Amino acid sequence: MNTNKLQSFAAEARTSLMKAVRARIDAALEPNSLAQSDSPRAYWELTEEIRRNGGGEQGRAKTAERHAYRWFNRIIALRYMDANEFTGVHVVSGEELDNPNALPAVLSAAKRGEFEDEIFGGVGTKSKVLPTIQALLGGGKPSNDPQGDAYGLLLRSYCDYWHKFLPFMFDDAGAADEILMPADLLAKDSVLRKAVEVMTVADCVGESDEGNVEIIGWLYQFYISERKDQVMAGFKKSKKAGADEIPAATQLFTPDWIVRYLVQNTVGRLWTQNHPESQLHNTWEYYIDPVGEDAGEILKIDSPEDLTVCDPACGSGHMLTYAFDLLYSIYDEAGYSANEIPGLILEHNLFGMEIDERAANLAAFALTMKARGKYRRFFRKGRQVQPNIQRITPEYFTDDEVTELNDLYGVTLDADIWNTYQNADTYGSLIQPPTELAALASAPSDEGAVERSETGGENTLFDEGLIKRANLVFAQTRYLSRQYAAVVANPPYMGSGNMGNDLKKFVNDHYKDGKADLFAAFMLRNLQLIQPNALLGMITMQSWMFLSSFESLRKSLLANNAIETMAHLGSGAFDSIGGEVVSTTAFTIRSYRINTTGIYIRLVKGKTETEKIQLFEKALISMKRED
Repeated sequence: MNTNKLQSFAAEARTSLMKAVRARIDAALEPNSLAQSDSPRAYWELTEEIRRNGGGEQGRAKTAERHAYRWFNRIIALRYMDANEFTGVHVVSGEELDNPNALPAVLSAAKRGEFEDEIFGGVGTKSKVLPTIQALLGGGKPSNDPQGDAYGLLLRSYCDYWHKFLPFMFDDAGAADEILMPADLLAKDSVLRKAVEVMTVADCVGESDEGNVEIIGWLYQFYISERKDQVMAGFKKSKKAGADEIPAATQLFTPDWIVRYLVQNTVGRLWTQNHPESQLHNTWEYYIDPVGEDAGEILKIDSPEDLTVCDPACGSGHMLTYAFDLLYSIYDEAGYSANEIPGLILEHNLFGMEIDERAANLAAFALTMKARGKYRRFFRKGRQVQPNIQRITPEYFTDDEVTELNDLYGVTLDADIWNTYQNADTYGSLIQPPTELAALASAPSDEGAVERSETGGENTLFDEGLIKRANLVFAQTRYLSRQYAAVVANPPYMGSGNMGNDLKKFVNDHYKDGKADLFAAFMLRNLQLIQPNALLGMITMQSWMFLSSFESLRKSLLANNAIETMAHLGSGAFDSIGGEVVSTTAFTIRSYRINTTGIYIRLVKGKTETEKIQLFEKALISMKRED
């Protein structure tokens, strides 16, 4: 995979799409514009969104950024699915998949009078779109760009279709979508054409011929790179990170080999520990055989469904997508049906949390593509399972709403408990839900509230909206209050000096031993998220191993847990960010304290990612020979 080309494409796409969408917004807001007369509902929704985003120039800019990213998501998702033959008729790609100059196959088919019944059959809006497309292509409807306008309608129709299967990737944008589609998508140098050129079939399909979702993660990191540079430049000017800056400042796509090491030595280790007859570990290239016999109790894993895996800051889902592959092999070895395994993994095994909506959507998409790659009928009725990716979002209830909530659910929780997630876009999965909220969330009963709404009682609409918000709080709480068999994570990195006041105080109050850096706070939080005798795998800055500011953390960690393996990476482990930016270590920890010797592999002499991989593989071979 040529990441340099992906980086260039994503950066250019962001600029191009924001410019194109902004032009649409400005044109729509001109006095007596066509948008106002031809699409009054779309125009109203657009003006409302601008108002919610602060109005004026700020509102226009934020609205343009949101919709530009939505179109980027749609285009790369459809290109990925085209390349893997998941779409039927190719939506953004030509009949020759790697030909960027070819018309999208759906447009070529439409010009021949061929339309998919699943997309355009039946009644309603879709059936009304079809005659318009036919009129544009047949010359019956005036247009300055009949082919482009027809393709725009085709593209939006396919986005609507995929919404029911992939709502996190093809969200319902409302009527405003009608007037915010970028112009000239069929032009030679358009984002759509470049996506076809850069996202090659080989890169999208991968070596296994089941899809290579890693490309989606890379594209997202590169898409937000400009914003990340802006935030980092702000740090140099003593600006602090708040909710708007944290996602861009802290997201880093984890190299595949590090992901494999962490997952193999946590999820894989738990399975082999409980099932010594398994031979799967012989296929795991970064698996480290433990020294001697297991000491103390082990976490019982009777069936594959027991292997619950969580990434509490999952980004675009790289840890979870590889965990999917490893879990699939475990289910397969255990004799499960190939048709059942993808759904079982998504339902029982994988859990991700993320504060960034865009990254969370990509993680959900990546896992769904994994499932579809393994089972071609995954999108059929009764087969699809939505991935367990939970965005941790802020929610605030007024005093009157708190009173209403307590009445609705028959409890007496105070406002602080109901407002646990007031600053969730800043604190994310560091939040520890109060026990009272966790108990309510485990079996929320809103039957009384629903009954009141159905009988047409007072405040019907208010109650329904309140129930929806409460259910969101309950959903987040269920993710954050449970414990998992394994946690694997590349947590956010941010020194206390760059934290905003709210975040700094929160970390100091709840994770005092980890207050020096956000990654250290996540080390402590992640240990809370695993079951007794379970395993934690992380890659972090190496500073916690040496600096005096982390002394309390080291003592606490070693007093209550056991480091099983460690790969000390040093600098240069992330080629994509220039190496010297971070010096890191990757490790696995078991949540009990025993007198055992961990296995430590020193890779700091490797100057590049490739050199470190070579050193790691050499060390593993040497250890196997000694055994």
